Amino acid sequence: MATKIQIRHTKIEIRKGKIAPASSIHAIRQPIVTVAGHVDHGKTTILDKIRGTCQVIKEPGRITQKISFTVVPRDVIRGCCKDLLDKYKIGLEILGFLFIDTPGHAAFTNIRKRGGALADLAILVVDINEGIMEQTKESIEVLKASKVPFIVALNKIDAITGWRKMSDNLVENIEKQSKHARDEFDKKAYQVVNSLTILGFDNDLFFRVGDFTKQIALVPCSGKTGEGISELLVMLAGLAQRFLKGKLEIGKEGRGTVLEVKREKGIMSVDAILYDGKISKNSHLVITTFTTPIVTKIRALLNALPCDKGFEAVDEVNAAAGIRLNLATTEDIIPGTSFVVTDPTKPGDVQNVQRFLQKEMKQTLHLDSEGIIAKADSLGSLEALLFLLRKSGIQVKKAEIGSIKNSDITMASTTEETMPLNAVIAGFNVEPEADIKINENVKIITGNVIYHIIEALVKWRKEKQLEIERDKLASLTMPGKIKLLPNACFRQSNPAIFGIKVEAGTIRPGVELINENGEEIDKIKGIQSESKSVEKALQGQEIAISLPNTTYGRQIKENQVLYIEIKEEEFRKLKENKKYLTASEISVLQEIANIKRKAKATWGI
Repeated sequence: MATKIQIRHTKIEIRKGKIAPASSIHAIRQPIVTVAGHVDHGKTTILDKIRGTCQVIKEPGRITQKISFTVVPRDVIRGCCKDLLDKYKIGLEILGFLFIDTPGHAAFTNIRKRGGALADLAILVVDINEGIMEQTKESIEVLKASKVPFIVALNKIDAITGWRKMSDNLVENIEKQSKHARDEFDKKAYQVVNSLTILGFDNDLFFRVGDFTKQIALVPCSGKTGEGISELLVMLAGLAQRFLKGKLEIGKEGRGTVLEVKREKGIMSVDAILYDGKISKNSHLVITTFTTPIVTKIRALLNALPCDKGFEAVDEVNAAAGIRLNLATTEDIIPGTSFVVTDPTKPGDVQNVQRFLQKEMKQTLHLDSEGIIAKADSLGSLEALLFLLRKSGIQVKKAEIGSIKNSDITMASTTEETMPLNAVIAGFNVEPEADIKINENVKIITGNVIYHIIEALVKWRKEKQLEIERDKLASLTMPGKIKLLPNACFRQSNPAIFGIKVEAGTIRPGVELINENGEEIDKIKGIQSESKSVEKALQGQEIAISLPNTTYGRQIKENQVLYIEIKEEEFRKLKENKKYLTASEISVLQEIANIKRKAKATWGI
């Protein structure tokens, strides 16, 4: 007996855990589906299997760095899912799907449109072997905030030890696995189930879900072997036709989001998502530039062919669609911003749209009063960079799209004296301009993988902070320890010259040496390395030193250990700032204290 459930004013039926046939949906666009999740969990690889391409191998570090779209029409879904559609009695009424492949960063996941999230549905990709990661949680929070329904793709089942593809039917394939592989699968799958439960979601493997209106369905799959991909599409189709009724109707006003901008041979080319209404090759657009939103005419309109097979010139396109526009403007358009189809004969309407887009742009790039400079090649990339910088505790005072310029260097250099940790320019997919004047006090970190930029920046700031704090200790004598090398006396006296190994710390001319009993030996007159005078010697180096008032063999002998003399007040200050000392320096400092306390028990306390 069917159980009727009312969800969002839409009646649906669930029979024995199966999705019942959908009621008729009229005048709708294809749903937009965001593919989101942690980096390198296989989002693009899953889409590759659907569209039959190999986009993933083109990405830097095989990590998707830009948002891209893929049109998967109804006939493709029907072709690869016919048996399952029949099994679940789903009449495929949607026109297909428009997939948006996003980087793993949460900032990318929430691609915006006027009035809410761009995506209607989402696939949350989770590597079954790694489980829910930090970026997965961030993606979930964004999806929750945007109220986007989602299913979970438990990807990389082929990487489970002992797993073999033994059937094209996913459920049968799971049941036919060896006991070891099946146990591993169950263990890893339910670790994800438990993690999602902790995050507040009732969820289970899709073939065990009793109520699709209340539970999140998990679909095991492999972007590599294709296992579970058909089931994934069927789950999406069923959810789309039940949960999106009344939400896919096409509006009158053409609206879209710019994904990428290219200028070739004087032609401004824009790749975009048309998410509502329609657009024609004679349309005029209000679109955002670096100065102010402008009105421009479309020179050519191209519609994306299914499964990433290029574009074709058309007269008109209805939402939802991936499109390419050639525009009659020389202005620099900002990737990641919105555009609206407008009527230039109605200046009042045009001005209202321009004001809205200008306000939208200002709200997107919230900046701090102090911080570093961030540059990127698109608004989406810049948003991701800003998001991850702030997540790492790094403020940003200037954020722009475009190459690194002299003006950026000048601005960054002004903070070098007062806030040296902010004298940084972080650039994603951008490089310094050819005529840039390099300033050694400004750190430039660029790359084509955002996470690598963040990691490099965080590492540099830690090293810089340590350098700054150690500079504050420059007036103090730093701890050090040396050992006299055997058979390495070159001169016995006036001055004594002999070879030593630096056991810990840094040795410099002018520091005084003491022995293991705390007795003063002499001050180092000079240091030589490979017959050349040097200003310092570091831990691990073997060098020669000279002592002017010492006789080798009398006050000192081979294999003896000597220490740098540390005054009691200096010891106290070094102890207070020991977080800026290396582990070996701290150890030597304690050895020196023990030596000194043989004569004075309270030394340094």
